[in-house]
Amino acid sequence: MENKYVLKMEGITKEYFGNKVLKGVDLKVRPGEIHALMGENGAGKSTLMNILFGMPVIHSTGGFGGTIEFNGEPVNIENPHKAMQLGIGMVHQEFMLIPGFTVAENVKLGREISKATIASSVFGKSLERLDKPAMAEDTRVALNTIGLGVEDYAMVAGMPVGYMQFVEIAREIDKTGIKLMIFDEPTAVLTESEADRLLDTMRVIASKGIAIIFITHRINEVIEVTDSMTVLRDGTFVDRLETKDTTAARIAELMIGRQVEKLVDDMEEDNRKISDEDIMLELKNFYVDMPGEKVKGIDLKLRRGEILGIGGLAGQGKVGIPNGILGLYPASGEIHFDGESIDPTKLGDALHKGIAFVSEDRRGVGLLLKESIEQNITFTATQIQGKFLKHFGPFTQVDYKATKKHAQDMIKALDIRCTGPEQYSGRLSGGNQQKVCLARAITMDPKLLIVSEPTRGIDIGAKKLVLELLAKMNREQGMTIIMVSSELNELRSLCDRIAIVSDGKLTGIFAPDASDAEYGLAMSGVTEGGNA
Repeated sequence: MENKYVLKMEGITKEYFGNKVLKGVDLKVRPGEIHALMGENGAGKSTLMNILFGMPVIHSTGGFGGTIEFNGEPVNIENPHKAMQLGIGMVHQEFMLIPGFTVAENVKLGREISKATIASSVFGKSLERLDKPAMAEDTRVALNTIGLGVEDYAMVAGMPVGYMQFVEIAREIDKTGIKLMIFDEPTAVLTESEADRLLDTMRVIASKGIAIIFITHRINEVIEVTDSMTVLRDGTFVDRLETKDTTAARIAELMIGRQVEKLVDDMEEDNRKISDEDIMLELKNFYVDMPGEKVKGIDLKLRRGEILGIGGLAGQGKVGIPNGILGLYPASGEIHFDGESIDPTKLGDALHKGIAFVSEDRRGVGLLLKESIEQNITFTATQIQGKFLKHFGPFTQVDYKATKKHAQDMIKALDIRCTGPEQYSGRLSGGNQQKVCLARAITMDPKLLIVSEPTRGIDIGAKKLVLELLAKMNREQGMTIIMVSSELNELRSLCDRIAIVSDGKLTGIFAPDASDAEYGLAMSGVTEGGNA
């Protein structure tokens, strides 16, 4: 392999509205090598690739800093068309296929082959017609290269997801002069056998001298197929490694490793008595069909009085667990809660049995945006538990005096910054909206509180208050809590145990002080140890 780099990105910086997402990142790739780009969600991988591919979102938000050399020459990649002209291809995580077209039409899209007609000889090239046999021949060559046994005239609509992924790859292979291909999480939607075939295909492509940037969270795939890797963390360059000289544990440590900040002050008292024998919630062979967050047969036990964290990378299934328990998406398996069974096919069954849920989608699911703070805080408790109602024989009426007083108490306790209980929740800041969601859940006096991504999109001050409130409810009121979060640091500073989910499956349960390497391996799908 030549030592010359086909791609050199040096000192790359990028800001979005004052937020630095890339802070002097370097990326170097040699011809014919498979180079992994590694890092947690939010590490900056997608932004770096958007810069390389000239995506409009980069240039419409002020551009970027640093330099790019491609094939030994300084380049300015203003748009995706320029990237393709240079010989850069990208297989996107979201498919860019047209379902109503055939495989050949998708592969040759934008590079159609036409032939002259009598009309075109008179009126010009626009009246030429497609040379379908020539397009089919080119497509067949690309399909054979990657070993995909599908007919070029087959319609893309209705194809299995794995086949669509390979059609995307065939389209990039068909482009002439391709020197570098970017694979963005290509195995995330594939079965195990399809993923194996994809890795073989990558080797074939690299053997032709085409460089590959392989973005993945799966460390075992990186060890198996790559020559080298770059690791990013929190928008910074961590290291460039030769794969043969490192280990899975070392990669995981580099991806995750950071100083654990104390986000929650120690509680003065902790009189909880948590027992492995006192199980409040148990999931058995639990499946959830939530798009992008599928759960694939999880067994999990929650002890009464503890805070259990559920973590993992985005799209791996952690968010699907609470949504399945609450019946918001199709779910199956056994849910045993405090001596009763919960039917996940029955919407509201979990609520009626004492589980409160703060959704990760506070604007779409969590809040009535056009209703007052007072209404939002008391609505669920009124509907499910009959709270804040006056009874007049067979008739009931909302006790508005009681709802207002309770809302005022919650506003004070949670420091909700607002003009008063009558203010519309949709006019609050993100942090204050989150506090309203928590106030509504607390109002139900639940046996179990589930909070999903409780600090997403709120500032550091609001984060600390929300986390300390959860800790206080747990320590002082004995409330059992499940906290689902993408922020491992938050989970480690608050939870008694942390369950890690990868590819819809439980890969380990850890103590908060477990090593970065253990967490990184589990988040990447490697199941080694992890019994806290």
